[in-house]
Amino acid sequence: MPTATALDQATAVIEKTWGQPIEILETLAVQRPSDDPLLRSAMHIRSALAITDNAVAVHQNRLHALTRPGYVPVFYELDRITSSAADLRVAHAEGQAYLQAIRRAVEAREAAAPADRAPAVRLVQAAVARSGHTPHTPGQVPALPAPSATVGPSAPAPGPRI
Repeated sequence: MPTATALDQATAVIEKTWGQPIEILETLAVQRPSDDPLLRSAMHIRSALAITDNAVAVHQNRLHALTRPGYVPVFYELDRITSSAADLRVAHAEGQAYLQAIRRAVEAREAAAPADRAPAVRLVQAAVARSGHTPHTPGQVPALPAPSATVGPSAPAPGPRI
């Protein structure tokens, strides 16, 4: 059974996160990009990963052809083997970087979800309750403090001063 490629892994992660098949998500990302910018970003990364995945397959096929059983490479093919192996390593590294970028987009989407904000809101409310302050709501004018009591008369008293 062949191992899942980075493209297969990325497709599975995107489908699981957004809960729809990749074909529908591709259409949504193109037709309504402003609805979900993280989906659009993940789909762009996935398309770059598709190119890298193709490069991995090409380099693997070249290496298999140059190192097949019973075949003795000629001297000048040794350079091709070495460069193909290096190119394969680079393509694998690029694929892993793209896959990691998709995971970061998924994490950003999960962090922006309203359900995940509830614990943070409760922590803020608890901190405010402990401090004894009420939070300032946007759009409201904060209550002004009461004027301090004055000592002595506030206006000059009639009559002579001694």
